[in-house]
Amino acid sequence: MSEIIEIGVSPLDISSGRQMGKESILVRPEHSTVSEFCTRLTTLTQDQVNRGISFPEACTLLKEKYLTKKRTWASYGDYDRRQFERQCRFYEIAYPFGPSHINVENLFAIINGLPREVGMAGALRHLNLPLEGTHHRADDDAWNIARLLSQLILPRKR
Repeated sequence: MSEIIEIGVSPLDISSGRQMGKESILVRPEHSTVSEFCTRLTTLTQDQVNRGISFPEACTLLKEKYLTKKRTWASYGDYDRRQFERQCRFYEIAYPFGPSHINVENLFAIINGLPREVGMAGALRHLNLPLEGTHHRADDDAWNIARLLSQLILPRKR
């Protein structure tokens, strides 16, 4: 079973398009280990995630600090949403988000009239925006996804 080892959060003020920071929540895996491939992809090591919090604690943090039950959340693609659902079922805990989710990958393709969805880095290139931070680190990816979403919902800024 693959497990969530990091959750990235980057709140976006929808009315202004302003990003309100970012946070990395390291999650200690309980049924898997961090592979070499995963470390190459994310830079995260087993030692780092071992110092993280449990998945149930991370879900509580999301609900209490970020009020995720009351807000729409966004991810690039649908994998993260499905992984959260799977892991919540496995742990027999409540899903930490409300019913509203935005798939930014799909929205980006539709708004830009693309014949197919493109990866996050490709979407940033399409808008002539540099990728900020380390690709595949959850907080940096969340930051970049918020930048993309801001461009999509506030097109006057393009």
